[in-house]
Amino acid sequence: MLIFDVECYRNFFHVAFMNAAGKVASVEMRDDGKLDVARLAHRMRSDTLLGFNNKSYDEIMIAAALENRSCAELKTLSDKIIRSNLPSWRVAQDEGIREPRGWDTIDIIEVLPGQASLKIYGARIGSARLQDLPYEHSATLTPAQMDEVGAYCVNDLRVTKALADTIAPQLALRVEMGKQYGVDLRSKSDAQIAEVVLKSEIEAQSKTTLRPLKIDDDATVRYTDPGIVNFDDPAIAAIFERICAHDFELSGNGSVKMPKWLSDTKITIGDGAYQMGIGGLHSTEKGQGVRAGDDHMLFELDVASYYPSIILQQGLEPENMRGHFLPAYQSIVTRRLEAKHTGDKVTADTLKIVVNGSFGKLGSKWSNLYAPALLIQTTITGQLCLLMLIERMTAIGATVVSANTDGVVIFAPKEMNGDIEQAAFDWQMDTSYELERTEYRALYSRDVNSYIAVKPDGSTKTKGALGASSLSKNPDFGIVAEAVAAHVSGQADFRNVIRNCQDIRKFVSVRKVTGGATWQGKPIGKSVRFYYSDAVNQDQGILYKINGNKVPKSDGARPLMDLPDTFPADVKRERYVGMAMKVLAGIGYA
Repeated sequence: MLIFDVECYRNFFHVAFMNAAGKVASVEMRDDGKLDVARLAHRMRSDTLLGFNNKSYDEIMIAAALENRSCAELKTLSDKIIRSNLPSWRVAQDEGIREPRGWDTIDIIEVLPGQASLKIYGARIGSARLQDLPYEHSATLTPAQMDEVGAYCVNDLRVTKALADTIAPQLALRVEMGKQYGVDLRSKSDAQIAEVVLKSEIEAQSKTTLRPLKIDDDATVRYTDPGIVNFDDPAIAAIFERICAHDFELSGNGSVKMPKWLSDTKITIGDGAYQMGIGGLHSTEKGQGVRAGDDHMLFELDVASYYPSIILQQGLEPENMRGHFLPAYQSIVTRRLEAKHTGDKVTADTLKIVVNGSFGKLGSKWSNLYAPALLIQTTITGQLCLLMLIERMTAIGATVVSANTDGVVIFAPKEMNGDIEQAAFDWQMDTSYELERTEYRALYSRDVNSYIAVKPDGSTKTKGALGASSLSKNPDFGIVAEAVAAHVSGQADFRNVIRNCQDIRKFVSVRKVTGGATWQGKPIGKSVRFYYSDAVNQDQGILYKINGNKVPKSDGARPLMDLPDTFPADVKRERYVGMAMKVLAGIGYA
């Protein structure tokens, strides 16, 4: 496999390839020179090629270059792809560009979680160098500048390879799934894979070709009483009735709009307050610390496979798949459970993608799975059933300390365990959904989406701002969250964790700076990595290039675009200690 990337200026066109050993070869055109079309065509056909956003940009550019277009013509095409509001395939179609046969390419942009630039993804995995394009895309380059752009391209190749290595298990799973379904799934997201697989199975059953459901933009959808929801509290029952009578509007992209009256309604049960949303229910606690102790228990009740269970229990089907969706969906769920039971991890993971990923397509008007009525029937039923569980637990004297989407955390005297188990059993019988229980020693929350849960063995479950950085989350002084988690779990004093750590990657924050950033008058790029330094005054910071405003959290910070070989001597460790103390105070730890 080769990693590849394209750079394009008005007088410079550059395609670089890197093999697994890190060796780089390039094919380029400078000024009015000629491109070695035969060599480039051979490179494109001879190996599997992997890139980032290559299907929407690089491959179109290379296909155009193989038609002997000049640098200036290629730059015009590049600008059209990047700046127009047209999808790239439409630009290629309008330009009469066709991808030559024989190319075997993988694009990892959809496989990676969320939406971010290559630089930001690189920063999330701790890339050694963060480097933006050294010259404005509109520049006319000198030969020396062309060499610099070529070197910049090599760094992009290294970052792309590191990302591909990071998601190697996901790519391998897509290869196996592709063999099973006869479709190339290597460049698709989980949701896209789910659509492809379900479409394939349903079309095979129905002997018809599926098309996305057509619904007018001004149409509305209704939520239907699922027949399993009931409340003792008249105020909540009234909200349920109002939901059933409401006409839910659709947005321009086909998703369901959350009515303002519902988003503004706080549902009070006992000492807790809850808010409903199109995506899920959540509690509203702030700065909360709860510990189990000798006489009390603290545990989470999660609903197993909540949304798939609702879809099957309610018999929900998209209108364009009636009579075919449920048998296919049930078959996939059943096969996944069988694979888990027999230890067939590849099949289990494959079908998990289909089961979970399909839900994300229900609100997309361009998807074959588009079904806004099914979407709200699933999510609202899930929220109402959780509210039922909360009401029942509160009624027997337990305290629900947190709730979010598919689970609740409960605090109660140990002597109540029998009553709680009976209430949970009755709820399961009434709804047909299954609860799974996880014990905790303590739960510390900044809010419902940022918390540290301490398990009985001292290990921790973290989320949001108190969780570790990942492919889905920018680094943001991760040493602070790590130190706090170690402290509240009793593993180590937070001060010692911070003072003894020698990994500079845990002390940095990464931010995308629109328009680019400067430090001490010098441009440093649009994706900035920095740490707090003893050698920088507190009133100094990294600035926005376009207006001179300070980049948030950058006061007293030093950029770290290249990771050093040794830990910097000027890291202001005591500032991180102070940050950890504020976090501890803000999560109810005493």
